[in-house]
Amino acid sequence: MLEQLEQIKAEAQAALEKVSDLDALEAWRVAHLGRSSPLMNSFKQMGGLSKEERPKVGQRANEVKVALEAELETKRAMLKQAALSASLDEEQLDVTLPGRALVRGRLHPITQTLRRIYAIFAEMGFQVYRSREVESDDYNFTFLNMPPHHPARDMWDTFYTSTEGVILRTHTSPGQIHAMREFHPDPIRVILPGMCYRYEQVTTRSEMQFTQVEGLAVGKHITLSDLKGTLTDFARRLFDDPNVGTRFRASHFPFTEPSAEMDVECFVCGGKGCSVCKQTGWLEILGSGMVHPTVLRYGGYDPEEYSGYAFGMGPERITMLLHRIDDIRYFWRNDLRFLEQF
Repeated sequence: MLEQLEQIKAEAQAALEKVSDLDALEAWRVAHLGRSSPLMNSFKQMGGLSKEERPKVGQRANEVKVALEAELETKRAMLKQAALSASLDEEQLDVTLPGRALVRGRLHPITQTLRRIYAIFAEMGFQVYRSREVESDDYNFTFLNMPPHHPARDMWDTFYTSTEGVILRTHTSPGQIHAMREFHPDPIRVILPGMCYRYEQVTTRSEMQFTQVEGLAVGKHITLSDLKGTLTDFARRLFDDPNVGTRFRASHFPFTEPSAEMDVECFVCGGKGCSVCKQTGWLEILGSGMVHPTVLRYGGYDPEEYSGYAFGMGPERITMLLHRIDDIRYFWRNDLRFLEQF
């Protein structure tokens, strides 16, 4: 058996010397070190040896295996170096060719829309105010004129946490209370952007997480005309059309009174009616209203002396309108084919 191992080693080494490329080297490895090679078969035959022969044969078989593996790696390194040298000698590199441009990242389309909104309201004198995403039940509902068991709470499908009274905010409106309590008794003119969460079915037009931009202005002698003028001017700047038509429709929100939703004239069909505006000629972009006296009181302002307006919009919906996107789920799939278009 020992003589057989020496013969296996000698034949393998002789064959290795004739190998001239990496493909032939792989074929050599399979033939001499693979599972069905003579060397591997010798290990299977040790069960038929005597107790005295088995240790000697096993030790020598391992030595042969280690030696052949070492020679294999040495040969592989030599062939790789030879291939590299041949490539450098035969191939040419034109150093005058321009380099490949680096692929640069892009801002997410929602971030682009948010920055556009920030810039417009900054020109109007609004500042950005950040508020937290994990809220208490009081800030999210009670302080916004929705006490416990109020039916309006059913308008929002809420994510509750394991801590009683702690939730993920369903809208950015709780930031109104934080802003009023921080700036009281000074006048306020802020926008409050951020992520919101609702436990609802994901569809082409709704997501369980989405961004909102809340707006709040509080001071003396603020009227509904101020709200309409601000939002009309915002729409004209947003859609880059000084003649864009707007309209306000009566609505209901617990934290504003009176309340209204604002539509803009469909910029696709010019108000004639199309699939984008569902043949109405109008596109809804936000909800708004005058801050409810109860909300002002919770914020620390006397409604007999102060008044204010608030509004809220969804950047996802505005982005869909601006770019005629028909599925809100595209924004969070992280599909580069979609994102690289912006």
